[in-house]
Amino acid sequence: MTTRTLEDRLKEWPSPAAMLQNSQMGPYVFPIAPQYTNWIEEVRAWRHGAVLLNQSYHMTDLYVRGPDALRLLSHVGVNSFAGFGRDKAKQLVCVNPDGYVIGDGILFGLEDDEYLYVGRPPLAYWIAYQAEISGWNVTTELDIRSLENPDRPRRLYRFEVQGPKALDILNEVNEGGPLTTRFFHMGEITIAGCKARTLAHGMGGAPGLELWGPYEEGKKVYDRLIEVGAKWGMLRAGSRAYSCAAMESGWIPSPLPAIYTGEAMKGFRQWLPADNFLAVCSVGGSFQPENVEDYYLTPWDLGYGRMVKFDHDFIGRPALERMAAQPHRTKVTLVWDREDVLKIFDGLMGPYPGPKLMELPAGHYAAHPYDQVLLDGALVGLSTYPVYSANERAWISLAMVRPDLAAQGTKLRILWGEKDGGTAKPHVERHVQMTVGAEVHPWPIHEAARESYRAQK
Repeated sequence: MTTRTLEDRLKEWPSPAAMLQNSQMGPYVFPIAPQYTNWIEEVRAWRHGAVLLNQSYHMTDLYVRGPDALRLLSHVGVNSFAGFGRDKAKQLVCVNPDGYVIGDGILFGLEDDEYLYVGRPPLAYWIAYQAEISGWNVTTELDIRSLENPDRPRRLYRFEVQGPKALDILNEVNEGGPLTTRFFHMGEITIAGCKARTLAHGMGGAPGLELWGPYEEGKKVYDRLIEVGAKWGMLRAGSRAYSCAAMESGWIPSPLPAIYTGEAMKGFRQWLPADNFLAVCSVGGSFQPENVEDYYLTPWDLGYGRMVKFDHDFIGRPALERMAAQPHRTKVTLVWDREDVLKIFDGLMGPYPGPKLMELPAGHYAAHPYDQVLLDGALVGLSTYPVYSANERAWISLAMVRPDLAAQGTKLRILWGEKDGGTAKPHVERHVQMTVGAEVHPWPIHEAARESYRAQK
């Protein structure tokens, strides 16, 4: 049988879960230098100084254009689109017909009939598929991340300047009008004679800007940012530092897309090529169910319940209406126990096999990491994306736990490592499982970020 689609690939495995657990792909890749100075100071820069992040290569962009563009986005998104249009932005969340999350990312209103989705690949492909089968007056254009299309330049450069000194730098380089700094509002900036569009958001509790423009102008803009930023001690963040950003900000970047089962999703699986990201991505960690649907998450699991608005018809609405009144897991930050983490590293100098290695600063080793959260040996939640935070001076992860266990200070345990010595993923060395203590904290873990992130003016 020729393996041409994701649906074909699934038929070659005993189950979707087995395919994903043994995929040969490792963690999600950020194709920039690992570090420009050292990753610890680069991480600290977004809380204590200023940092420049180059986001031009690791995300997939999807342009949605036409008279029915907003109609399509409203059809796939759980969000309200009332009043949405040019110079507006939102975090778009999409679910399957059963109400489980396919993905999320940022949606930019470029014009009233043109929108740009930016994020990890799954949602871009889902929107493009829905546009193709809708029959509406809408077109899409994919600008695929560089890892999957290395010989084609990106259409846009995309940079971020973040940290307490970010606006000082941005105001100094700006040759245009006043900057738009109200949270999640779009504006413009002119740097080195190049006009760019901006989105206001922040890291570490301080306002900053994401900015983008034609790729061919990127070097001029980048060089000017570096020139002025040097006066303010700005650092560039490499891929190692960038891998920590989501956990500190409280964002679970890549839940496993809920697409691998169900007759309603079969057409999408048949539309996706066998080498697409969704066909080759991996799951890893101590949570290893036989049923792939046990990985699926609801908007409430991810902290997106506030975004679900029943003011429009959308894919999955009936299912979410049924879920809304049910109990939901609560998203939290887990701070890993210092002594238990030290045991993991101590195991590197003990008999083989030892505990599963925790790479620094990102300990996850698959595109979609899921570890068991335990209380008295019973499963009470899932932990994702363990990282070492140089700002918190601790290992942290984001988790979804039973609501009665979400209070700050609650003591839980994480099962670290995969059963039976590990799966067939090449990134998994032979190891033994162990449990690690963890304490519940809010998200984002940094108090200033929690209190001011959405209150920026």
